[in-house]
Amino acid sequence: MSGTGKRRSQKERSAETSARLMNATIDLLHDRGIARTTTPEIAQAAGVSRGALTHHFAGREAIITASVADLLGRSTRDLHRFAQDFMARGGSSDEIVDYIWQMMSDRLFYVTMEYLPEARHNADFRAELVPVVREFHAGLDAVWVALAARTGGDPDHTRVVMNTTMCLVRGMIAQTVLRSDPAYYAEMLDFWKLQLRRQFPTQAAQPLRPASRANAS
Repeated sequence: MSGTGKRRSQKERSAETSARLMNATIDLLHDRGIARTTTPEIAQAAGVSRGALTHHFAGREAIITASVADLLGRSTRDLHRFAQDFMARGGSSDEIVDYIWQMMSDRLFYVTMEYLPEARHNADFRAELVPVVREFHAGLDAVWVALAARTGGDPDHTRVVMNTTMCLVRGMIAQTVLRSDPAYYAEMLDFWKLQLRRQFPTQAAQPLRPASRANAS
């Protein structure tokens, strides 16, 4: 029974179990890595039986694929919400850099570093993820389009500049694995924000400090 006395349907219970399993999978991918993530450990972390896991997912690859797709899907929806808000109120490229840094460093890119090698060598795994990643890139593109509209810039040029920003952020977050130095990353992000202000001079930039959550990793 729920707190309101309403009994949950079988569909609701099933969705809740699937969500717990996928969240546990992402936690383990982040904390232990893909090679050390097993289905018994996923079931234990989710607080369900191995039978419940196999009822919802055919096996290890299926649950990892579904979990990564769910994580990317949620990130994509957040990107579209951010783009809509950015367009409505008018923001700066500084704000976009900070948002991307926080989004990517809040487990997303660390998990990406775990599944990318598998996708490179596993054609079926790669084929399952390509459409999801394409949708994620469409979410990013919505942010770039909002910035171009905000600044009166050329959309194609804006895409090139901001996709370069994404590559820069990915490289910086990868480096945090071996270098925990918040000031080092903050300095580079501040430098890059200055370059973006020069690319989009019509905006009213509001310099912000980058999120430091990833820097302790």
